[in-house]
Amino acid sequence: MGTWTGTKGLPRSSRPGPAPRYHAGVPQPSEMPQPSEMPQPQARPSVTIVLPAYNEAQRIGPALDELFGYLRRTGPGREGGLPADQLGDWDVLVVDDGSDDGTADLVEGRGEPRLQVLRRPHEGKGSAVRAGMLLATGDLVVFTDADLATPPDQVPFLTRALQTYEVALGSRVHPDGTDRRSSQPVYRRLLGRVFHFLAARWLTGSIPDSQCGFKGFRRDVALDLFSRQRIRSIVFDVELLFLARRRGYRIAVVPVHWSDKRGSRMRMRPRLALRVAADLLRIPLLHRDVRRREEPEGV
Repeated sequence: MGTWTGTKGLPRSSRPGPAPRYHAGVPQPSEMPQPSEMPQPQARPSVTIVLPAYNEAQRIGPALDELFGYLRRTGPGREGGLPADQLGDWDVLVVDDGSDDGTADLVEGRGEPRLQVLRRPHEGKGSAVRAGMLLATGDLVVFTDADLATPPDQVPFLTRALQTYEVALGSRVHPDGTDRRSSQPVYRRLLGRVFHFLAARWLTGSIPDSQCGFKGFRRDVALDLFSRQRIRSIVFDVELLFLARRRGYRIAVVPVHWSDKRGSRMRMRPRLALRVAADLLRIPLLHRDVRRREEPEGV
């Protein structure tokens, strides 16, 4: 397991907090939590899976088929994944971000008893994720992109990490240096590198992949962080990581499988680029009064 060290280049206010660690989804003996920190073995924690969706009528049906097919399947998982029986009780929440193509109607029409739809006006992905995470009822809460670029059999890796850590980040960058984003178009990879350089220097430190749309939280931690979230743009992930570090939560970085799903609606135009830059700069100002939490005894 690799451990990040060092805070060079970070504003002093973002430095507190334990260093994030790579995590393979299996707690190591040296990091096993105290009994009071995690659910008892006989009762796996429940999990809510949140999917933000905007004009996904073409993709939401196949994505939900894949997700529910996995969640209801029994038996061993495929190579590189874990079976759904590693999870506790589960439910799925789709947050419709003001779609005008009937996305929400398609989801509601499925009649799935463990599937809910939250309809909201169009305010951006960050706002949709925030609404879903605050509404979720599971002991653990995971959000993932509606196209399931990260396959659902990666969810148990996050929930395992959350036995020990309060925040678990899916990462397309692996400890051996391989990068699952290599299948993306060249221009997106270049833009991603520029964004990562700026975010790392200013806010997130050496977290290797702040923008992977696959993250998990203990529910109490999700309520704390997402209730403080103010950014609605694509920078909301960076804001959450800044807050998690500022609050002193333990962060696991979990290498995951990921494939590029074409059809992204993000277009990096000058106006969006300016908004991204402005949001990065104002995050420390928005949260300048946020203080480190009081850690439970024995941690």
